[in-house]
Amino acid sequence: MAYSVTVADLVENTHLDIFYGEEYLNRPITTSDISRPGLELTGYFNYYPSKRIQLLGITETSYAKGMDSNELFDVMKKMCLPETPAFVISTQLDPPDELIRAAKNQHIPVLGSKLTTSRVLSNMTNYLEGKLAERKSIHGVLIDVYGLGVLMTGDSGIGKSETALELVKRGHRLIADDRVEVYQQDEQTLIGQAPMILRHLLEIRGIGIIDVMNLFGAGAVRSQTKVDLIVHLENWSDDTPYDRLGNGDETRRIFDVDVQRVSIPVKTGRNLAIIIEAAAMNYRAKKMGYDATKVFDDNLNNLIKENSGNKK
Repeated sequence: MAYSVTVADLVENTHLDIFYGEEYLNRPITTSDISRPGLELTGYFNYYPSKRIQLLGITETSYAKGMDSNELFDVMKKMCLPETPAFVISTQLDPPDELIRAAKNQHIPVLGSKLTTSRVLSNMTNYLEGKLAERKSIHGVLIDVYGLGVLMTGDSGIGKSETALELVKRGHRLIADDRVEVYQQDEQTLIGQAPMILRHLLEIRGIGIIDVMNLFGAGAVRSQTKVDLIVHLENWSDDTPYDRLGNGDETRRIFDVDVQRVSIPVKTGRNLAIIIEAAAMNYRAKKMGYDATKVFDDNLNNLIKENSGNKK
């Protein structure tokens, strides 16, 4: 599952100018890769990635200026294929007239940017990778707790949404309730967000659907966040041996990323919001190099050594 992206979306979200083709911005973009057509300007078309956005910077436009006009127009016609989404000219440069003429024949937009080539390349790549990445829909609730993305999972009716509501009242921020769309941003990072139809909404049994942003303000929601920690809520069972020292190193693999996972038993009288806050703070402390379990083990070993010495 992935979002579809059009040239209009790219223009809006990366702040591009339009030289030509405003009426053709509905053309689809199917890949996040960006092409720098330097070899193509020399006439090499053995491999031309025509489905990519074509980005021309100072190097490409300078080379084009030294070409014969007819030769340049022939090259531009070869580059303007029906599947080519758009051309982008960086660094506030003017597009070659031959490019505009060739683009008009195929109704391909020609766009511009004031940014340098490397900057506009980075902006477009980041945006397209996020939008075109494969997505998984996970049943759960995603909350920003102290700047950490905490994904609550568990069976329906376990209390995920009610706990999220309590966390929002305590100053934390809701990202998604019930369904969380997750995609992999890079080798170590997962990003979670709400489906458009559920954005800012929270379902509380007995009350119904509430709009968190409307009730608690814009500071109570976020559009997306990293998924740093998974908190799995499960019904308390006296027969289940729960982790009491924090020695467990449980993870859940989503795409190619292993996310730390903690299981919290749900029982009448337990304040889940405070427990999840503590879990988030403890996770952050471990990432900063402080491990309370190791401190306890060291204290216990020192006490054993001290008692052994006294017996002698």
